[in-house]
Amino acid sequence: MPAFAAIFVAMIAFALMRDTPQSCSLPPIEEYKHDYPPDYNDKDEKKLTAKQIFMQYILPNKLLWMIAFANVFVYLLRYGVLDWSPTYLREVKHFAMDKSSWAYFLYEYAGIPGTLLFGCMSDKVFKGNRGATGVFFMALVTIATVAFWLNPPGNPHIDMACMLIIGFLIYGPVMLIGLHALELAPKKAAGTAAGCTGLFGYLGGSVAANAIVGYTVDYFGGNGGFMVMIGGSLLSVILLFIVMLSESKHKREMAEQHS
Repeated sequence: MPAFAAIFVAMIAFALMRDTPQSCSLPPIEEYKHDYPPDYNDKDEKKLTAKQIFMQYILPNKLLWMIAFANVFVYLLRYGVLDWSPTYLREVKHFAMDKSSWAYFLYEYAGIPGTLLFGCMSDKVFKGNRGATGVFFMALVTIATVAFWLNPPGNPHIDMACMLIIGFLIYGPVMLIGLHALELAPKKAAGTAAGCTGLFGYLGGSVAANAIVGYTVDYFGGNGGFMVMIGGSLLSVILLFIVMLSESKHKREMAEQHS
């Protein structure tokens, strides 16, 4: 039923949505609202082919590729915990089925306020520096995951608190990387940039979480699985840290190319 509902909504979106205002014989939104970004010029409205977008704005964009690979490791942790925590809680932490279900529930629904807080902090506290926000949250996620792993059986409240904290923190970086991709590419390449990071996240991170973590758990047990997830989380922190240091320079260069 959820799949049928999604198809129905997608059909409505396909019928109603349009590519750009210009495709409906309307002026660009900047002209209509009289609200122009600082680096805006006529080049921003030039229509490009998919090949031109990829070759000019995606392939040479080093920071975009960095956050795409960071997204792989963010998704590795997200889906690793999501897919394996119920089994881990039952078999290693000796949770009953009802408590395991509650921990799973807390993990998922804590992401709603966590994502809202993440967006607010990214704008207000970190002044729009998405890389710095990602480093901060992913470092905290790594700490919470280590605590969840090392907490000995018999402390269910600590395990549930760790699940809640991981869920609260992990969905912010998931959201941020898609947003970050939009800011690292010009307007005409925004959709392709976001799609690139999403592709890496789902194919690289989600598939890896099921395959790599699964094989690791089979051969090395739960400890091996957590080592893979924590290692991936640390790699995401490193990549986002590099992006944080290079972001201002990249945006200046992008503005110069448009001027």
